[in-house]
Amino acid sequence: MSTSSTQGILTVLHPVSDLARAKAVYQALLGVEPQADSPYYVGFEAAGQQIGLVPSGVGQDMDSPVAYWHVADIDAKLAEVTAAGAKVKEAPREVSPGRRVATFTDPDGNVLGLIQDS
Repeated sequence: MSTSSTQGILTVLHPVSDLARAKAVYQALLGVEPQADSPYYVGFEAAGQQIGLVPSGVGQDMDSPVAYWHVADIDAKLAEVTAAGAKVKEAPREVSPGRRVATFTDPDGNVLGLIQDS
């Protein structure tokens, strides 16, 4: 039984090879302008979810989309999932003021993410 809860999947990051082309497609799909628009990340907010586009080769080891579960305590949740058999892929790190992220793999190698906002 889990001792720390999640707030659900609220963020999904997609690796892209051509940021400008991908931005146009996601903008058409979501019907909104990006909230963040830089050479290393384009982020949209739609229906309470964050949809992010991450260009290849910017330090992210992504080869498929990664769903991020939002949690109140990233360290506690990472300890829980590793105790249950997950393997840490990327230890918790701060990506912006007040936001920490981590990734892990399940027993089949699927990559899952955690986000903690303070």
